[in-house]
Amino acid sequence: MTEPQGGGFIIFATFLVGLVLSQMPLPDMLAWARPEWVVLILIYWVMALPHRVGLGSAFLLGVLLDVVRGSVLGLSALSLTVIAFFVVILYKRLRMFPLWQQSLMVLVLVGINQLLFHWMQSITGTTGDSLLFLLPSLVSALVWPWLYLLLRAVRHTFYLQ
Repeated sequence: MTEPQGGGFIIFATFLVGLVLSQMPLPDMLAWARPEWVVLILIYWVMALPHRVGLGSAFLLGVLLDVVRGSVLGLSALSLTVIAFFVVILYKRLRMFPLWQQSLMVLVLVGINQLLFHWMQSITGTTGDSLLFLLPSLVSALVWPWLYLLLRAVRHTFYLQ
């Protein structure tokens, strides 16, 4: 099957949806439990299409995320690049895992992302002392199976290879 010309646009559109979901206002009680949508979508695309989405995409997406969040430029770029690096190394294994084991790996990967981002924020002096910053990794792991199935359906619908 031939790939339609809009394949890159579809991947970009999913990242754009992730950026929008990451910025939607939530009540204060739920703000800490927001899944890391951009990281989840990045993990999926690097795992599914490592030849199209890799470290460069992660870096550019991180810079865009820093601009959207208004955080120090480069914080998200570095943490997303590190996560993409780990996924590039492990993508063949991750594909073999059942969804529940992938969820555990997502828990670890998003946790690493949160720890890196929190650590870099503490260096710049813009973070708190609570461990609630790790809660999104748990929520992201719970959301992963449904997001994986949705993005896989998108990939098959548009014949992305």
